[in-house]
Amino acid sequence: MTTTHHFPNDKKHFTWAKDPQPIITIKSGDTVIFDTEDVTDGQFSIDSKTEDIGSLDWERVYPLAGPVAIEGAELGDTLEVEIVDLKPGSWGWTAILPGLGLLAEEFPDAYLRTFDLTDSKYIHFSENIKVPIEPFLGTMGVSPADADGQAIMPPGKFGGNLDTRQLTIGTKLYLPVQVKGALFSCGDGHAAQGDGEVCVSALECPMESTLTFRLIKNKSIPSPQFQTAGPLTPLVADKGFYGTTGIGPDLYKASQEAITSMVSHLSTEYDLDSKDAYLLCSHCVDLKISEIVDAGQYVVSATFPLSVVEE
Repeated sequence: MTTTHHFPNDKKHFTWAKDPQPIITIKSGDTVIFDTEDVTDGQFSIDSKTEDIGSLDWERVYPLAGPVAIEGAELGDTLEVEIVDLKPGSWGWTAILPGLGLLAEEFPDAYLRTFDLTDSKYIHFSENIKVPIEPFLGTMGVSPADADGQAIMPPGKFGGNLDTRQLTIGTKLYLPVQVKGALFSCGDGHAAQGDGEVCVSALECPMESTLTFRLIKNKSIPSPQFQTAGPLTPLVADKGFYGTTGIGPDLYKASQEAITSMVSHLSTEYDLDSKDAYLLCSHCVDLKISEIVDAGQYVVSATFPLSVVEE
């Protein structure tokens, strides 16, 4: 017999603790329903403005629901997390946060936009641009073996803040168990994001998530792995893509060049303010390593799905 559990909404943590205590304990095969706030822990709302960024309490950023212990999980096992269902809340936000993001020097000033998500299918970015809603959890992980109050933001071999947009409904995520019980936590709901999350925020939103857990005994993996249920970009693959590139010996700088060129293209082609073009890149532009083997000159491509633009 398997059981469905409802994780208590008032239980959350903001760091990876040194000796975390599980809130609930489940068996392999059980399902847990989580109801999580956005990454600010509810400090933003649909009515928030750019000036509200300055009053953010950063100690409350990255609230995670957890830990959940899985009976029998031990070091060296693998935890399978099947994403059964994801339901974004009724609103979300994207922002430029000073000092953060791929183009932090080009965009030094704070900027916040909020979005109504009650259309359930699309984010209405502008009059002629609609980005499909394709939700996922930005953060899913087991407790790291060497945790000591470390910040949630950087990911690791244990998972955590992976921000991998392919972890959508139907995908199975595999995590290497590092402590007894695995001690899984999740949060950081996203309604949409391009590969790279280039401005440091996706379309952040509250999320109701239904996850099923299965323990794979005596199978060890070095870092997170996943298996999708279908194509990587099923909602935006029907009308082609426009690509920009960055080329050079540094992948990070090449990524910056590719996105800088994409921001310029989107601003000109679709009459967008450069700040909005940057946010749009974070919503739906995918960064790709196109080449990494040619005499130390790497090619990074940024691809924009033309299907998000209405004729």
